Amino acid sequence: MLPEGPYARHTARVLLMNKEDRLLLFKFHSSRRRFVWLTPGGGVDEGEALNAAAARELLEETGLVVAPEELGGLVAATGGYADLGWKKGVFREDYFFHRVDSLDIDMSGFTAIERKAISDHRWWSVEELASTDEAVVPWGLAPLLTAILRDGVPENAVALPWHH
Repeated sequence: MLPEGPYARHTARVLLMNKEDRLLLFKFHSSRRRFVWLTPGGGVDEGEALNAAAARELLEETGLVVAPEELGGLVAATGGYADLGWKKGVFREDYFFHRVDSLDIDMSGFTAIERKAISDHRWWSVEELASTDEAVVPWGLAPLLTAILRDGVPENAVALPWHH
C-alpha cells in the first residue's frame, strides 16, 4: 500500500534500459549508507507533472532528451516514512520505463549536490541486479524488470517495497 501525501519529497524516476537489456544506475554516496545504486530521477517541482519531472531529470542527469509523453504511464511506485537527515517525513518515488538503443551518459547537467554525491554510473543486467550484494534501490527491481522484459510494461503501476 502506497502512502498518501502530502509528501516531504516526491520523486519521478526512470528505469532506463538499453538494447542489451541493461539498466542504468548511478552510484550515490549518502551520509547514512556507504553508497547505494539508484535510477536517474529526482524531485518533482511544485505544479510539475510527473512525466515532465522525469524527462527533465533524464536531461539533467544523462543528457537524454525525451518528450514527457514518450515516457508513457507509471510502471512502479514505492514510498513510506524516512529520516534522511536533510529531510524527514513521507516520501514517494514514481517510476517510468524507457528504452534507448545506446547512450553516452552526459553528467554535465548535475547539480552541485549530485556532482558531490554521485561517483559513477553503470549499465546493469537483470541477472547482476538479482545477484548483487550491493545496495540497489528500489527494492524488487530485478523481478519488476524480469516481468517487463517478459510481458511488457504493466497496465497498472506495481507497488514496490519501501527501502528505508
